[in-house]
Amino acid sequence: MTSLLLSKVTKTFGETRALDAVGFSVAPGERVALLGHNGAGKSTLMKIILGLIEADSGTVEVVGAAPGSNAARRQVAYLPENVAFHPALTGREQIRYYLRLRGEPARLADELLARVGLGDAANRRIGTYSKGMRQRVGLAQAMIGQPRLLVLDEPTSGLDPVSRRDFYAMLDGLAEAGAAILLSSHALTEVEARTDRIVILSGGVMVANDSLAALRRSAALPIQMQITTRAGAADDVAARLQGVRRNGTMVNLTCLPGDKLGRLGQVTALGALIEDVEVLPPSLEDIYSHFSHRRVS
Repeated sequence: MTSLLLSKVTKTFGETRALDAVGFSVAPGERVALLGHNGAGKSTLMKIILGLIEADSGTVEVVGAAPGSNAARRQVAYLPENVAFHPALTGREQIRYYLRLRGEPARLADELLARVGLGDAANRRIGTYSKGMRQRVGLAQAMIGQPRLLVLDEPTSGLDPVSRRDFYAMLDGLAEAGAAILLSSHALTEVEARTDRIVILSGGVMVANDSLAALRRSAALPIQMQITTRAGAADDVAARLQGVRRNGTMVNLTCLPGDKLGRLGQVTALGALIEDVEVLPPSLEDIYSHFSHRRVS
């Protein structure tokens, strides 16, 4: 069963169309990034998925149930950008409280906190926790009941690099266990390596929905090559390849995807003049800019 299925979802506020026939799906174990500028419709779409507001038209199925229904709520977890917990409660007390609300045994609190790396801080008051630790509490409460769909809104906002890495490692584990993950984020660099598929909204319209590799092929943006030359050979290599010398031993080339193999052949033919070649495909930021600014007819 598909964990999330959207078909032609449309939502209008007054004369503003926040979503215009948006449709995509998220399968069990799949990590999908939902990207878009402020006002693109991401928050509206998440609210519809969670059952907080209704779509004007279209179909939404959340683990086979209607959004906001008891069946959907039992299998969906949500983690907002800024989680808020009672500062006077300990981590254990807060998670025990959420477990009771979900009808789960309170004794599971220590296990959940240990899974998110807070086992040693379970007895500390949340008011003493760092931003990263509070996000971990949020993830612990999101995992209650082994949800089949996680909806995450800017979950790593304000986290340091180590905390971000650990957070995504935990998400990887949840996906491997079969949870579907829909993640909204402006941190494109970290999303690039941590998701299976990219959905881009622009002005309420879905302008992209595919893997990063497929979107790169579709966009056909230029590829960069950074060539490290033998000492003293940069000028010669730049002239032969019609490239741009950047420093003492570095030459940069730009080519279209279809020309990549031919250009690599030219580089290889220079033999001992070349020490290394690094091929840099368009980044997710490049892809996002391309599709989000593309006109939709």
